[in-house]
Amino acid sequence: MMAAGAGRRVPQAKVDKLVISFICDGLHPFSVVEQPAFKDLIITLNPQCHVISRPTLRTRIEEAANQMKKNLMSHLSKVSYVGTTTDCWTAHQQSFLGITVHWIDEETLERQSAALACKRLKGSHTFDVLAAAIDDIHCQYKIRGKVVRTTTDSGSNFIKAFTVFGEHSQDPEESESDQDSSEAPDTNHLVDTFNILQEDNGLEFQLPPHQRCACHLLNLIATTDAAVAEEKNDTYKRLTRSSFAKCQGMWNKSGRSYMAAEIVQDQCQLQLIRPNQTRWNSTYMAIERILRIIEDKGEEAIRNVCEEFRVKMLSSAEIAFLTEYRNVMTPLVKALNILQSETNTHMGWLLPVIFQLQAKLSNLETSSKICLPLIRAIQDGVSKRFGQMMEDPELIAAAILLPKFKTNWTEKADVIEAGLTYVRQQADRMAEVAEHLGQNSSDEEDFFTSMKARRSQGTGELDGYLACISNKMDLLNSFPHIKKLALKLNTGLPASAACERLFSCAGLLFTPKRARIDSNNFENQLLLKLNRKFRE
Repeated sequence: MMAAGAGRRVPQAKVDKLVISFICDGLHPFSVVEQPAFKDLIITLNPQCHVISRPTLRTRIEEAANQMKKNLMSHLSKVSYVGTTTDCWTAHQQSFLGITVHWIDEETLERQSAALACKRLKGSHTFDVLAAAIDDIHCQYKIRGKVVRTTTDSGSNFIKAFTVFGEHSQDPEESESDQDSSEAPDTNHLVDTFNILQEDNGLEFQLPPHQRCACHLLNLIATTDAAVAEEKNDTYKRLTRSSFAKCQGMWNKSGRSYMAAEIVQDQCQLQLIRPNQTRWNSTYMAIERILRIIEDKGEEAIRNVCEEFRVKMLSSAEIAFLTEYRNVMTPLVKALNILQSETNTHMGWLLPVIFQLQAKLSNLETSSKICLPLIRAIQDGVSKRFGQMMEDPELIAAAILLPKFKTNWTEKADVIEAGLTYVRQQADRMAEVAEHLGQNSSDEEDFFTSMKARRSQGTGELDGYLACISNKMDLLNSFPHIKKLALKLNTGLPASAACERLFSCAGLLFTPKRARIDSNNFENQLLLKLNRKFRE
């Protein structure tokens, strides 16, 4: 009998390439190529080829990773603006810094993304260590001057890194002092230039503007800020603690043994969801599952589970409280789900989502009987954590320059006017630069060119854009200056969930059995997995 594939010869290079793809895409250990069963599989399918060795596989994966990085850098060199997300991750007593990059294709206007690094961090994660690592990766991919915003969580080390090394406008007091010093009489003094050059003050780090992760802030609102409601109302406090205590009893019992899980399955035809301490929406989903069982199977199903678990059954008042709690928290969950999207969400989605969240919470005030303190606490949390963003002209302009929203996402005229003013100023500046580069003119004409550009391009494009009824992204193609500004403002992401997804994939690779893998081999295999479209 002929061996399979004996009639068609596959080149050795092709076999090696497929093996590398198999190892990287499947997150398999390098030792797979040494297993007799794997060798038998390859040789049986193609008797003329031999199986690549483990050291050679490691070398080839490193070469493939380097080529993938070159391809990614070549692609990023053609992009005008990019946004990045970054976060830290710890597993098996080792720490890593993950960075992802995101941009909008200027032709298709579709969101694109890639993983830049999952770099090993040693020592304390101080602000200067993080700043050096982030800046180094930005420089490695030659995007240092293209990053419009970097999104991180609200960790104090990240905040300080971007406060110290991030882009800032000049302080007015410093500007005045500079003017005063220029008018002061010149005094001759000696300066030790050698010590100045030798001094390492970290000024070589250049970080882009910082964006705090909206999902992390919403998570804080749903936990820390929502807990304040218990201090405002004793009835709410009593119902909250009794309801969640009974739910927690069911969650604990259901997760301790397979027999308890079988009881829940038999009685409810569904399993209970156990909350995760690091993700508030898991608590919402756990409450929602209990209420769904009650609505579909009746209270008797939960009562039977409670009797088997020997925990107290939820009272009618507690069920009513949990139902109202779910209704109040639903807008918050939807806002979080929208903002953590990676493919369809732009920076301009942030403020419309927050303003709509406020509107939905206000509408719930009239129908709420028990959870009114919770609504007020969430409203205060939103104002506290997003108040400064809601007044940021750049973020307002980003929403206006998305055809989906334009000026329809808020009724506050002062907010819209602040964004329109910002757009007009930036569009006029772009029109002025474009006209200056497009023609040769005298000094006098060049000096007054902004007046002509302001009348003909900036305001005109904005008015035409706002007058169109289309809400499709391709509308931007009709207004070149508006499109360029829209891409710049909307390239960044409002949340750093993309970095969390990178770490989720990393966790599948960095298992306890592979905890001793070299950090470079780990990063190479992970990046080849996540950046498959940039391999060729």
